[in-house]
Amino acid sequence: MIKSAVTEMLGIEWPVFQGGMAWIADGRLAAAVSNAGGLGIIAAGNAPADYVQKQIETARSLTEKPFGVNIMLMSPYADDIAALVAREHVRVVTTGAGNPGKYMKMWKDAGIIVIPVVASTAMAKLMTRAGADALIAEGGESGGHIGELTTMVLVPQIVDATSLPVIAAGGIADGRGVAAAFMLGAQAVQMGTRFLSAKECTISDAYREKVLKAGDLCTVVTGRRLGHPVRSLKTPFARNYAKAEYSDISDEELEAMGTGALRKAVVDGDVEHGCFLAGQIATVVNKVESAEEIVHSVIEEAEPLLKGAAKWVK
Repeated sequence: MIKSAVTEMLGIEWPVFQGGMAWIADGRLAAAVSNAGGLGIIAAGNAPADYVQKQIETARSLTEKPFGVNIMLMSPYADDIAALVAREHVRVVTTGAGNPGKYMKMWKDAGIIVIPVVASTAMAKLMTRAGADALIAEGGESGGHIGELTTMVLVPQIVDATSLPVIAAGGIADGRGVAAAFMLGAQAVQMGTRFLSAKECTISDAYREKVLKAGDLCTVVTGRRLGHPVRSLKTPFARNYAKAEYSDISDEELEAMGTGALRKAVVDGDVEHGCFLAGQIATVVNKVESAEEIVHSVIEEAEPLLKGAAKWVK
């Protein structure tokens, strides 16, 4: 049985987080992961507070176990959602795309455990000083918004830079990834792409099929020109966007190209115009399973690997 400071802090059975994927990670998926013993996370994304409120209500109707809400701090609704999670006394808040410092006191007063996503040691140190309870070190292998460093490089640096427990994310989808993350000093993992294949994940059939058929060179990073690089599957949209980045169109036109593209993938299954976010590890995601099967399988795979690591020491 794998236990750590993270499982003890959150009161969860297994050190497995489900990533806060915008338009994807809803109350149903979060509840399923939490019921499986991990930590399910509702993604606020760019959605308004009333949407997030409904997802919190859905999760609470399906589970009595802890779950979290991920807040993308670039969202125009970030202030409203920050206040909402405080009123609702959500157990855990994870944050991305910014500095949550201005919300820390409000969340702490509400008894919320705050776990920011960081992609550099500078941000890790800043969040440690700001009062975070743990940190998610997310490498550039992950889907969605990414940083520059890989998980293998980032995690041990974050572990060395903070006294807080570290959750590893990016490129983890099976027990081998879990074991490797613990060897690097992490005390839990976060998986996003693996949960795209969960039965409780309500993405379009086209989206799920693309993930299940993904190969090892299946993703591309776009958005560097605008300062917020994003990893997605190679599709007509991604290829056209990549070409546009090196053209003479304005930044405003480039930004407009991506507006609504994720929803077109998740909801509409539009293979021509949708942006299908996924990490480089998508190639090992090759079957549909329940959230419970996913959580249990990665732990069952990781435990013998961790126990057997001593065989290499003579």
